[in-house]
Formats: sequence, structure tokens, C-alpha cells
Amino acid sequence: MATVVEALVATAAGVDPEVVPVELPELGPDDVRVGIAAAGVCHSDLSMVNGTIRPEFPVVLGHEASGFVLECGAAVSDLEQGAPVVLNWATPCRHCWFCLNGEPWLCRRVEGVVSIPRGRLADGGPLNVSLGVGAFAEQTVLPRASVVSLPEGLPMDVAALMGCAVLTGLGAVRNTARVRPGESVAVFGLGGIGLSAIVGARLAGADPVVAVDVNEAKSAAALELGATDFVLYEEKVARRLRELTGGRGVDHAFECVGKSATIRAAWSSTRRGGACVVVGVGPVSDEVRLNAMEIYHYARNLTSSVFGSCDPDRDIPVLTSLVASGRIDLAPLISHRTDLGGVNDAFARMRAGEGLRTVVEFAA
Repeated sequence: MATVVEALVATAAGVDPEVVPVELPELGPDDVRVGIAAAGVCHSDLSMVNGTIRPEFPVVLGHEASGFVLECGAAVSDLEQGAPVVLNWATPCRHCWFCLNGEPWLCRRVEGVVSIPRGRLADGGPLNVSLGVGAFAEQTVLPRASVVSLPEGLPMDVAALMGCAVLTGLGAVRNTARVRPGESVAVFGLGGIGLSAIVGARLAGADPVVAVDVNEAKSAAALELGATDFVLYEEKVARRLRELTGGRGVDHAFECVGKSATIRAAWSSTRRGGACVVVGVGPVSDEVRLNAMEIYHYARNLTSSVFGSCDPDRDIPVLTSLVASGRIDLAPLISHRTDLGGVNDAFARMRAGEGLRTVVEFAA
């Protein structure tokens, strides 16, 4: 008999998603059925609703989540029922050119995948899941390779954030930019990813670590998580950042918004020879303009960080050990908790630039 669960389903761009019953697919030999414990509301989820990212509809939203194993396929022998796991939406194939050359975050199997067919609507209609996960649901079915084991006792709300925000933000600092002790950092945009970048900058020993956002209410969380300064985003923000760094500009600027204006501001805030890393995802229509002379003169590096240059199988165990040892505290990233019915309110806060990370929590 098919397993039917409640899930948050988007039916079209520009239309608020709704909680409806969906039918999970049958468990294949290499699959795992996971009961979701907690799922973070990521800006990528909003991007699927507003049309910036284009999934196939109808689609179960959500990809940043933790949970417990409920059932394993016949070929899965290394997981037990009840084991805590975090879901991996960017599962590398391990055999394409990028995987074999140490860049699994650029895996050809993952590239460009926004949604895949999986499960059905209660009326029998076709259904897709976002980024191969569909975590805004009571349960989900996914391949064994798409779950990463967690140690017992880790808070599941914090664990959920490791599935996307923390890997992306902290990874951009540690893996992509390789920030060193004493280097200066600015982080533009204080959502879950930007705040995670601040955690990473503090962990790396950066100084100063300047948080930049349009909403001054986020300054307290940024300072608690490791920022040394908060600067309100405005037209002359680059000048203010140069004032904080001896007139040079920062060694590393991380743009965690995905807009041409903030990319341009982050670039202009970076010192000669420094690095500007774009972490935010923006629309193809939003073009960034740089002139040929400034590219030459400033000798800055401009790059992006895809998924924090992370391999979850490698990096999640590192994160869990950092949390367990008390070297990082991810709990302040969470500003709101809700059930599936409150995700649209979380999207509204995102549009308004309010709040930090919202976590959807499910009954045990």
C-alpha cells in the first residue's frame, strides 16, 4: 500500500504553495525512506516560487533537512532504522571529470538540476521534488548516496542547516576563498548563508569581519556569530569598508544576496589584489558591469562559490565535530520556527529582508 504524507507543493511560479497529501514512490533497492525532523527555509525555495529558478511543476519544495531513517532498500546495509541523517541535495556521481578531479560540487549529474520526477499527487497526477529531495514533507524517499549519517545527540534543527546554508556559507570561506588568520572579510547579506560565512570567517581567525545588510536589526545576530563590525548597506558602503581597513578595502568580500548591485558593491569594497566571491544566486537578466580598466588596475579576483566548494560526505563530519566541540554555535542562525503551513510567512520575511533562518519542525 502506498505511503501518503503531507507536503508543501508549489503548482506554478507566482502562486503560493499549499500543504496537500502526496504519495511517496516505492522504495528501490538502493533507496532510503526518511522521516523529516527539521527543514530550513532557503532562499532557493523562494526562487522556485518567484520564477528565478524554474522547476517542473507541481513540485514539493525544500532541500535543507535532517531526519531519521524509517526504512532501507534491500541493497542498503550500512544504515539502521532510526539513524539520524542529513539530506544531501547535491549528490555527486563520483565518476565524471569534475568528480575525478576533486570538484564534486561541479558534478555533471548535479549541474542544472532543479527538480526531478518522484512520487505522485493524491489524485494520481505526476509530481516532482525540488533538487532531488522534496524536504517540505513529513517523509521523503531518496537514494542512499543522498543521505549523510550524523552522530547521536546532535540537535536536529541545527543539523538541518548543515544540508545547505552552513555548508555553502562556511564552505565559501574555508574551501573557496581559504581565508587566513588576520585577513579582513566583508559579508554582504545576512541570511542563513551570509551568517554562516561570518561563522566561517571567525573560525578562520579573520579580523576584521564586517557584516553588511539593509536591515540593521540583523546586526545583533551578526555580532553574536563573530562579526566585529556591522555596516548598513547604502550607496557609499565601499567607502565605509575602506575606512575600516586602512583605506585599502577588504581582503575578501562575500556577496550572499545574488544581485548585481551588491556584487558591484562587494567588488568595489575589495582591495587591490583581493578576492570577491559571489555566493548568492541571481537571475540571468541581472547583469553586472565592470570596465576593462578597473579589471586590470585593481587586479582583483572575481569568482563564485558553488555549494561552498563542499563535498557533504567530507565536510558534514567536520561540521558536526566543530559543533560537538563547541568551536562553532549554529543555534543563533535560527530566528523562527514553524510548521509546513508557515512557510509562506517565511517567504514573506525573506522578501522583506527580515529574520534569519526559519526552520520547519515536524512532530516525532
